[in-house]
This record gives sequence, C-alpha cells and structure tokens, in this order.
Amino acid sequence: RKLRADVTSAFPTLGTDQVSVLIPGKEELNIVKLYAHKGDAVTVYMSGSNPILFELEKNLYPTVYTLWSYPDLLPTFTTWPLVLEKLVGGADLMLPGLVVPPAGLPQVQKGDLCAIALVGNRAPIAIGVAAMSTAEMLTSGLKGRGFSVLHTYQDHLWRSGDKSSPPSIAPLVLDPADLSEEKVDSTFQEDLRCLTLEGKEEENGEVPLSEASEDTSAGVLSQDSTDSRPLQEQMDELLQQCFLHALKCRVRKADLPLLTSTLLGSHMFSCCPEGRQLDIKKSSYKKLSKFLQHMQQEQIIQVKELSKGVESVVAVDWKHPRITSFIIPEPSPTSQTVQEGSREQPYHPPDIKPLYCVPASMTMLFQESGHKKGSILEGNEVRTIIIDYAKKNELVDTHNKNLVKLDPILCDCILEKDEQHTVVKLPWDSLLTRCLEKLQPAYQVTFPGQEPIVKKGKICPIEITLAQRASNKKVTVVRNLEPYGLDPYSVAAILQQRCQASTTVTPAPGSKDSLQVQIQGNQVHHLGWLLLEEYHLPRKHIQGLEKAPKPGKKK
Repeated sequence: RKLRADVTSAFPTLGTDQVSVLIPGKEELNIVKLYAHKGDAVTVYMSGSNPILFELEKNLYPTVYTLWSYPDLLPTFTTWPLVLEKLVGGADLMLPGLVVPPAGLPQVQKGDLCAIALVGNRAPIAIGVAAMSTAEMLTSGLKGRGFSVLHTYQDHLWRSGDKSSPPSIAPLVLDPADLSEEKVDSTFQEDLRCLTLEGKEEENGEVPLSEASEDTSAGVLSQDSTDSRPLQEQMDELLQQCFLHALKCRVRKADLPLLTSTLLGSHMFSCCPEGRQLDIKKSSYKKLSKFLQHMQQEQIIQVKELSKGVESVVAVDWKHPRITSFIIPEPSPTSQTVQEGSREQPYHPPDIKPLYCVPASMTMLFQESGHKKGSILEGNEVRTIIIDYAKKNELVDTHNKNLVKLDPILCDCILEKDEQHTVVKLPWDSLLTRCLEKLQPAYQVTFPGQEPIVKKGKICPIEITLAQRASNKKVTVVRNLEPYGLDPYSVAAILQQRCQASTTVTPAPGSKDSLQVQIQGNQVHHLGWLLLEEYHLPRKHIQGLEKAPKPGKKK
C-alpha cells in the first residue's frame, strides 16, 4: 500500500487503476537489495520475472520494462540507434546526440527525470536526469552533457528480468484526430505500417547499423499525406529540394572540399521541411553516391575521391539555373525552432572492423576452402577455416584434443625457420594466433548510409601532436580526420569557437589528399572531449591524448 502511494506521488500521471496493475498484491511482488558498481545501495521491486521499479537515495525510478507499458510516463527525448551502445557502456547522453522533433523538445527543468528513446520507436531504452533545462539546452546550441543516465536497456538491471527487447511503439507524429479514416489515405496508412515494421527490424538487430542510422532527419513522416503521387516520386523531389536548398543557403565556397557525408548529415537533413523525413533508400537513387553522380552529370557539382573510398564535393556551380531558380520554402514557426536546434546533425562514427588478407606465403593453407592470394577474410572466418582444415586432415591429437599436429603446409605457413624441425604440435589458441599474425592486415569502414569500404593495411589513427612555433607559442595539430568521416574545416570551426583560439587548415605534410587542423595553444583536452565524448570515436583510434596540459599548468 505504501509503495502504491509512493508511485502515485512520484508519477501523478498514472491513474489509480494503472498503479494497481503495475503493483500487484504482496504475493506477486518481490523486493531485492542490490549494490551498484559505485557501492550505492539499490532497492529493486520485482513483479513476476521483471524489475518494475528501483529506489536509489530515496528516489523511485521506473525500469525500461515499466516504461514499455507506460511510454508517456516521463518526458521523452530521442537519440540515434548508434548512441545506444555508448549509453549501455556507461556514457551519459550528450546534447549533440539529441534528435529535435518537429514539435520541439519536451519542456523539462534541471534535475527532472526523463526517458530516452531511439529514432522511429517511442519505446524508451534508457532513463536519466536532465543536466539542464530545455531552455538552457537550446541556448547552448545543443552542446555539452544533456542527461546523467541511470539505467538502460541491456544493462545489469535489465538482465535481471526476462531480457525482452523493446516493443515497437510508433512515434507521436500526428494528433490522434488527424489519423481518422476520413483524413488519412490508404497509402499513408501503409507508410505508417512500414515505419512500424522498420522499427521491429531495428529492434531485432536485423537492420545493419549503416542502414539504420540513415534515418536522420528533423522530421519523422516520410510521405506527404496530401500528395497522391507514389512515395518514390515524392522522395526524389524531396531529395532534390533539400540538396538545392542546402547549396543555396548553407554551403559556402569556404566549406569546399566538403565530405559528401557532411553535406547530407549537416546540411541537407536540416533543410528537410517540418513533418517530412528525407530517406534516400525510399528514393529511386537508393544511395547518396548515385544521387550525387546524377547531380554531377547535370554539372551542378563536382565530386572527387580525395581520400580512397571517401568522396567529397570539390566544386559547386552556384550560377547554375537549378540553384538560381530554386525558391526557398517558407518555414513555419515550428520548423524555425527545429532548424535552430538541429543546425548541425550529430556525427556518427564509422563502424571499423579489422580484416585479414591472404598473402602468397599462405595460399596453400587457404586454397582448400576456396580462397586465394588477396582474399579478404574476417577473424571468425579465419578461425573456422583453420579448424576445418585441421579436422579434415585428421591433425587433432588423438591423446590431447587441445593440440594440433603440424603437417608440412602448416609448418611452411606459420612456423619460423628455426622451428621447422623442433615444433611438431601446437595448442589451438597458439595455432590460431600465429595464423592471424601471419596474415596481412586489412580493415572495413562503414559510414552511416554508405556501402562498406574495404582497404588493405591498418587504418591510420587520428594523430594529435604539439609543435613549438618561432614565437615560442605552442600549437596543437590534428591530422588523419578524413578516414573517420570528419571534415577538417568543420572540426576547425568547432574548435575555434570552443577554444576561443585561431585555427588554420593546411595540407598535411607528406600527403597529397589529406588536411591537418592547427589550433593555437595546447588544446588536446578540448580535442579529446570532442572526439571521445561527443563523436564517440574509440580511444584506440586516437594518438596523442596524453599530451593534454596537466591541471594547474598553463597551456
């Protein structure tokens, strides 16, 4: 009875009947005492097999299981699917990761409890405490920490339940009255159904991240319900409209060369009209690169591959009739707010996967499985091939299954010269490790909304260095941004504003197609925060973070 009273007090939007359903009788409710990693004592209330509430420092919080039944219990903010992994790993939600809906952000005060959902699905995947009010968020230009995250889908608390996935709950895109049969045609109803199905696929992990993350626009609707034309025709028109709008109003000559991913993410999406969703997959072009090739054929832009596999817009004909004759749509009061809040769409780091290339010296080992010199393989494929080879050739030691006998081919491929006559068996783990070490390195980079790019060698890390100028002043230099889909000019502009220091972008020494950014002073701390906390790049791909100034020392 006391718990019901506490829930009613903490969440006044819940009705008496809903509270009774949420909190059953004594015999169906269990109380569990847990300790968080920090040592905080947590009281968890279990109903059936799931935790429904938890109490921390005398405050009562709902779990994601409860929020899936009552999605409107807390004000809900939306982020991208790629951000979920970071939240589960313990990160707080940064404001650049927010998606601003057409109706604007929910109104909250600092310290309010909020839910966090993903684009395309209203089912919350995390709860957190607002680090600032909505007004302060907008005033900051959506920069900085937005929410201290307390609990997420896939964390230990979620694992203590039945481990179910979030249900698919369609976003609140229209007033319910507008969804009556008289006002919504069958085509639009079908589109809403497809949106729900896409949400289910994303929930079950069946949509690749590169595709799931392409749904990045200020709006949620992908079809104009007042337009009777096919969806593909509407999307082609919307794509061209956003492209021309971006070139006419947002892209400047100083921005060139401009990564095509930046053109799409930072400029075209933010030109999308209120209530519409720019989705290239639903257009006749299917891919951004194909659309831009078409625009190049019309001689509106020129696209070049400045870094291998990474395309940039290098020239724009601003006097082209398509641009000069383009009439900028009148923004509604709501969409103006959206544009302010989403001027720069969140950056999505590429998915980087290590691969292995078969060298000439190892072709004999891999040819039985149908691979030849130069074949690219994933680590698990290599392991499967080696295991199958050993079993097929009866090389597993009959007395000790953990050992593998080395036949002439294995000896030639993985042993050093001085081991050829002394090593006759190896443990499985040693055999597999040696094999991976003998293969040539390669990697695959997948940018959101683009096809995977496979390259030989190792990906160059983002390199941060400090240099001393003739005036005895230090400058911070960062290079190799392009392989990670980062535009050096955009990074320079952000750092100039954050550090209140002058920045320059120059060609990187020893490279024909790479640029480096220089910032006055020791700005490694600002760079580290930008790359790790806001862009969520893995630390292993960044070199030089240890050069940040020590506390108390001048930069």
